[in-house]
Amino acid sequence: MKPLDASFQRLTDRLAWKVFLTVCIMARILTLPAVAETEEKRPNILWIIPDDMSAHFSCYGEKLIETPHVDRLAERGTLFEKAFVTAPVCSTCRSALITGMYQTTLGAHHHRSGRGVEKISLPEEVTPLPRLFQKAGYYTTLSGWPMRSNKLGKTDYNFEWDSSMYDGSDWSQRKPGQPFFAQIHTQGGKLRGKDAMGWEKVSGAAEKTLGSRTSPDAVTLPPYYPNHPDIRRDWAAYLDAVRMTDHMVGEVMERLRQESLLDSTLIIFMTDHGISHARGKQFLYDEGLHVPLILSGPGITPGVRREDLVEHIDLAAISLQAAGIPLPANMQGRPVMDPTYTPRQWAFGARDRCDETVDHIRSVRSQRFKYIRNFLPQRPYLQPSAYKDAKAILMAIRQWHAQGRLNPTQGLLMRATRPAEELYDLANDPHEIHNLADQTAFNSTLVQMREALNQWMTETRDQGNEPESAAMYESDMAVYLQKHRDKGDLERLKILQQNIQWMQEQAARER
Repeated sequence: MKPLDASFQRLTDRLAWKVFLTVCIMARILTLPAVAETEEKRPNILWIIPDDMSAHFSCYGEKLIETPHVDRLAERGTLFEKAFVTAPVCSTCRSALITGMYQTTLGAHHHRSGRGVEKISLPEEVTPLPRLFQKAGYYTTLSGWPMRSNKLGKTDYNFEWDSSMYDGSDWSQRKPGQPFFAQIHTQGGKLRGKDAMGWEKVSGAAEKTLGSRTSPDAVTLPPYYPNHPDIRRDWAAYLDAVRMTDHMVGEVMERLRQESLLDSTLIIFMTDHGISHARGKQFLYDEGLHVPLILSGPGITPGVRREDLVEHIDLAAISLQAAGIPLPANMQGRPVMDPTYTPRQWAFGARDRCDETVDHIRSVRSQRFKYIRNFLPQRPYLQPSAYKDAKAILMAIRQWHAQGRLNPTQGLLMRATRPAEELYDLANDPHEIHNLADQTAFNSTLVQMREALNQWMTETRDQGNEPESAAMYESDMAVYLQKHRDKGDLERLKILQQNIQWMQEQAARER
């Protein structure tokens, strides 16, 4: 090759390389908007979780009040008729909710445990949901409603956790275009207070919208509660708390609409457990376990009602899948919106220590039957409990029981001991009144459900099979007692000390 030809070839090669680089850079630039567009299509995830509230909404069949905003949410999405929490009290329920794991597997099954010198840590292989969202580029928030700047909402987890898993308290603080995972936790049923309504906590505008309070005379109580005026007033106040919650849901949806986020946000509405009542919260009857669950937003078919069994730990899997985030291999929650999803045959529940009151109950539910196992059958249903015994509804029930004014159904909860096993035909006995465990006609059902519960406890490594250690109990009770010392509530402090002594003596007799 001549020198001139070689020089020309080198020039040609350099030009070709520059053209190649230019084409690559232009191709990269041209694809950037497509990448950004893909990122923007990741849905926001918003959980709305009120406290202490069952499915008393119009869309679930409640007739006495109207709940237009929750109803509209259901119209825009999918409503689950048979959704259940795995624990009927807040801290154990939330520990399971935020991990997608059974609280009994985590060792977080005792209410408000690990608060003292004795701590509870998650297994290394379990990561709280907000951290998984952060790793995927989401902005994570936790708040009440209305949102308060730099003030996180209710956590109540029964394990050690790092507050940095939440980026803030309001999704408005995120970067432009960044998707968010937000949790809004509200007072829900707790809005009914000693003032009978909690109405004072509602803004003037909301009160004007809600109108008059629900009349106690219009209330229809479940058959297992006596028609006591205090209980009727409490139930009416509870229904007004449902109305306040519905109004709050409307405010959240309106904010999303104003910010052009409504169509790009998957809204999940669910309560943390059922109504706080004598037979609801802290018990494994449907009044304590059955909750509303509504999904609305991207990818959700509107106007659908599903009858299959779902558990509240499924929210974690639902949310991760919607965001395109891989589910951890050990997650026990299931992606119930996946087209290949196989519905659950069983829904499980667990009740363990609540505050100072030691208990150990497990349940399994099918579409038709509920099986409950009482591991402490020698104890009364209503053991000493400073929290529950201070409620007017419990005082009313005890008062009428002492006066002999309760009928047999209303007196079930007042029994001094419990059956070791309970079995209810929910199709014919939705209020779980008639125990069929001793009826030979249902023996095969009893055996099947007993075995299903045994298998679940074994496969999920139910840590409630071993009693809580004396060190952990005393550690948590020290915190609980100090709380009331700090308040100067000497009367409640004395009651707590008596109840703790009762529990310790009872445990010593049962060894």
